[in-house]
Amino acid sequence: LQPEHDLRRRPATYERILKNIAGQRITVHCTITSQMMQRRSYLQDFMDFWTPREEVKKIWFSIFTPQQGAEGLEILSADERHRAVTELLRLKELYPKLDMSTGAIRAFLDPPSSPDMCIFAQTTEVLSADLKTRIKPCQFGGNPDCSQCGCVASMGMAALGNYKIAKTVKVGSIFRASYAVGELVQKWRRKPVSQPDGEEVAAQESAVAGSDVA
Repeated sequence: LQPEHDLRRRPATYERILKNIAGQRITVHCTITSQMMQRRSYLQDFMDFWTPREEVKKIWFSIFTPQQGAEGLEILSADERHRAVTELLRLKELYPKLDMSTGAIRAFLDPPSSPDMCIFAQTTEVLSADLKTRIKPCQFGGNPDCSQCGCVASMGMAALGNYKIAKTVKVGSIFRASYAVGELVQKWRRKPVSQPDGEEVAAQESAVAGSDVA
């Protein structure tokens, strides 16, 4: 909300944002921090502010994702994370613009264990501002703490991966099998073509010369 935003993002201001989005159609994306969860009504206050605005078509929430071993005021405790999920599930029933599935919200409590297990990380290539430098292992770069991942896209794809086809096979299992096959194909395509040795080259040149004479 405005007081926290203007403090953390200075010199950016809410007033300038509200002016620039007027007449547009936008999705609002909020990253939940521990400071927000210290005020019980914060997420609902956020929804109450943005929902009535005509330019807002969707509202998404992520949870702050730290790096391995990091400490900071933004990092949610386990209790705060559970309360955030409970609150989002409640708000989803009250605000249609909260465009997150129940499965995606619940996935915050059991995020993918590593970038290798994250469908979003595996299907997304992230570039830095120079449009050349690749950011790995996922959009967070560095060494993200996947046990505390809060990426809304990762949770959405995790929810999709947990969906069972015909109540038996998870979509995620099909994806991982398909991805493994794709990796093998890519390795085969990148395999260098063996070059003929000197005797083979000479024999080929001689054969070509003979053919030309004939």
